[in-house]
Amino acid sequence: MSPMSARRKDVQKLTNEVIVGAQCGNAVLRGAHVYAPGIISASKFMKAGDSVSVYSDIEGKCKRGAKEFLGSKVFIGNGISELSRNEIFNSTGPLKGMGIKMTEPIYLSPSFDKMLSSYLFLQNLPSSVVSYVLNPQPGQRILDMCAAPGGKTTHLATLMCDEGEVIALDKIAEKVKKIKQNAALLKLNCIKAFCHDGTKALAIGKGEDGQEGPPFLPESFDRILLDAPCSGMGQRPNMVYSWSLKEVTSYQPLQRKLFRVAVQLLKPGGILVYSTCTITLSENEEQVAWALETFPCLQLQSQEPHIGGEGMMGAGLSPEQLKKLQRFDPSEAVLQGMDLNSLQEFRYEDLISMANKDCIGFFIAKFIKVP
Repeated sequence: MSPMSARRKDVQKLTNEVIVGAQCGNAVLRGAHVYAPGIISASKFMKAGDSVSVYSDIEGKCKRGAKEFLGSKVFIGNGISELSRNEIFNSTGPLKGMGIKMTEPIYLSPSFDKMLSSYLFLQNLPSSVVSYVLNPQPGQRILDMCAAPGGKTTHLATLMCDEGEVIALDKIAEKVKKIKQNAALLKLNCIKAFCHDGTKALAIGKGEDGQEGPPFLPESFDRILLDAPCSGMGQRPNMVYSWSLKEVTSYQPLQRKLFRVAVQLLKPGGILVYSTCTITLSENEEQVAWALETFPCLQLQSQEPHIGGEGMMGAGLSPEQLKKLQRFDPSEAVLQGMDLNSLQEFRYEDLISMANKDCIGFFIAKFIKVP
């Protein structure tokens, strides 16, 4: 769900101002309150209990402790200060707890702070769809190549009724720790998480058949999810994008390295799903065209459910191939003409009502490896 579908136009700006960082601002747009560490600046005489207007410093130029900021900022709503300016900026220890309780956010995105984390894992709509597209079955061995923080990993394990094996990889130890924590919290026993670079997940030379951890022998997995590292241009809310062209274009080669490994690790007859949370042609449709040309063993498959749009032209794919791709575009309405009753078997009815016609940018392609 995106907060962009429910903007309030009646929120009046106040005299007292608080400036927060861009990441904190994004969190507020998703329904969060402002916690003390996220506050960069506050009006000179701000006291606890004051009504304040909250702005996001989108360029990162506001100096900590400033009494006034005239740079680029975006108004994100009003709230009540839980702390005085002095408490925020003259504290001797690390700041903790709520700094501003949001009372009039400009987007009516509900807060999920009180949800039962042992029963629920919050995801954007396309992130939930991709697990259903992979369609893991009980008893299968599944690989989630770039798994952190574990939302799709835990969803896959749930769809399998916690029967089988879900191997989750990530090369950052703290992120792997988070995957394990989420699996334990949701009481999912079939997940095994390892700190390992997905580009090096294929065993070279001799390996042990059926070994638990990476690297793995070729044709070790029934289904593979490659939710690849990407430029993230589909993520929202996002008030600033500071990456250079060099950084953006660096993802295509990395995605292809991961793809090569995934194809070799997949069993004949197995399913590979490739996905990104970006909107660029080079990381999406161009990758599909490259994969079909590079790996004759791969065939593009139709997806179910298919509630996004078709693929984008420009990569040389045929109209029939584009129809088999699924692209979620935050600038266009999705779910148009969809019979909601047909989605009930996927347990989407509540998500659909929340998603309205707005979501993050996302891309999904599904392949089968023919014998």
